[in-house]
Amino acid sequence: MPHLHPPASLSRVIGWDLGGVHVKAALVEGGRVQAVVQAPCPLWNGLPALDATLAALPVWARDPARHAVTMTGELTDCFTDRADGVAQLAAWASDHLAGEVAIYAGRSGFVAPGAAAARAPDVASANWHATAALVGRLRPDTLLVDIGSTTADLIPIGDGQPRAIGYSDAERLETGELVYTGVVRTPLLALSRTAPFRGRRTALMAECFATTADAYRLLGRLPEAEDQQDAADLKGKSTPETEIRLARMIGRDRHEGTGEDWARLAGFFVEAQLRLLHDAAGLILSRGELADAAPVVICGAGRFVAAELAARLGRPAEELPDLIAPRLTPEAAAFASTCGPAVAVGLLAAGISAPV
Repeated sequence: MPHLHPPASLSRVIGWDLGGVHVKAALVEGGRVQAVVQAPCPLWNGLPALDATLAALPVWARDPARHAVTMTGELTDCFTDRADGVAQLAAWASDHLAGEVAIYAGRSGFVAPGAAAARAPDVASANWHATAALVGRLRPDTLLVDIGSTTADLIPIGDGQPRAIGYSDAERLETGELVYTGVVRTPLLALSRTAPFRGRRTALMAECFATTADAYRLLGRLPEAEDQQDAADLKGKSTPETEIRLARMIGRDRHEGTGEDWARLAGFFVEAQLRLLHDAAGLILSRGELADAAPVVICGAGRFVAAELAARLGRPAEELPDLIAPRLTPEAAAFASTCGPAVAVGLLAAGISAPV
């Protein structure tokens, strides 16, 4: 497997995850992850959105370093196709990140930015592979569950290696290893065709009036730091405004229900999402490749949902930051789970994969 690492003269490594909604970065220095940051980035508006996000990041993100870049932003509709997205994002990283840049190509290792286009099938949306590769070196037999704002990755790991049957998004959608559901941006309509309300079952409005962020926020489960995206109606995130959006999903106004009614409706959608994830996990585990005692390693903005999934599966849950705690400063620990792929690709590029 080819591996290209930037020159060792730059001891600082920054791992990047360039997404279509967020940019995530992790600073690795002195053998430890020193800082982690996530910032919103509306990449669908074009590459200038990346310029603006980079300018707003902490100074360390713009200082010279060895840069290791993974991505999911290539699927954004500002690009002609994913190969075009890979080529443009790799070129952007090479032009805008100070220092040497390597692109993570998953099963093909690290490649130079200029070689990324030729490796587009390996580079595209390979951030899950970075996290799985790191976790496999720490927990050789486990199920990795990374639930983010938009998607969920469920990756079986055996003998220290990712054992996903699929690799591309399309393949992993077929295998259950990618579930296109997350705790912030998923339209509630994607979770069910109907919902219970006051003892009756109602169809849903075929509109993106509300998202999973509304359901989790109303239930007090979504940390404010993870709630970075605009609401579906571009309005506020107070309890009344959140209830208004939920009510619209069933063709109602907020005054037609009580706070308890809207909380029960939110709870239904939360349960519906967990069932989707449980079904996907059940399909993966039905292969019989993982021992019954194998743990679930959880991470992502929706790690609280991943913990519930582990409990339903009857398996112990371990948080990614706990696995790499010796390599994390207290300042970096808070966002290390949310930014798992950035942390992972940074540690892999630094040649650090195990606790001290």
